[in-house]
Amino acid sequence: MTKNKNTEQKIFEAATELFIEKGVDRTSVRDIASKAGINLALMNYYFRSKENLFDAIFTNLVKENTRELLKILNSDLALEEKIIKYVDAYIDILNASPLLVSFFLAIIHRSREKITQMKVVSNLYGTEKFSQQMIEEGKKGNIRKTDPSHFFVDMISMITFPFAIRPLIMDRNEMSDEDFSAFIMQRKKHISDMLISTLKPCENAQ
Repeated sequence: MTKNKNTEQKIFEAATELFIEKGVDRTSVRDIASKAGINLALMNYYFRSKENLFDAIFTNLVKENTRELLKILNSDLALEEKIIKYVDAYIDILNASPLLVSFFLAIIHRSREKITQMKVVSNLYGTEKFSQQMIEEGKKGNIRKTDPSHFFVDMISMITFPFAIRPLIMDRNEMSDEDFSAFIMQRKKHISDMLISTLKPCENAQ
């Protein structure tokens, strides 16, 4: 039997929705097959287990949504421009796929051992080139000496957290979906400005 890309995509979409809605552990293979409109035998033919499907979905989601981010981090852009472009691109990704943060958080807390085995996850946590650039700029005195790990966690947190608490923000501020998107777009400059300001050298630095 030859695998059909359309059927595979239906399974991916059905499983992703269910994983977000019910959680990975509470979603059965039968649930996925039913939502995808296929029989259980066909489901097992495409993915021999729910774990295989979970791995494939997670890896594809991360790869698809980090390609542009990695390109920015590994570019030869000046550090300040790189930060601005990274924040812009990441917010655009999450604004287009608002459930991505919830999906990732649900999965990453599910099995620390399994997540750390997936090399693709490291793509979410900066790159060696970006870290080295920060270190070199600090040595030159162009920026305040900053631990790249702390800076990257700060940057990721400021970008992703509003999406993680989206319902709370919308309720507290009586926002529609359109209002929230506009709010998030405004945060692009806000986040970039704050991050860049933390890197400015101290005026009394020796």
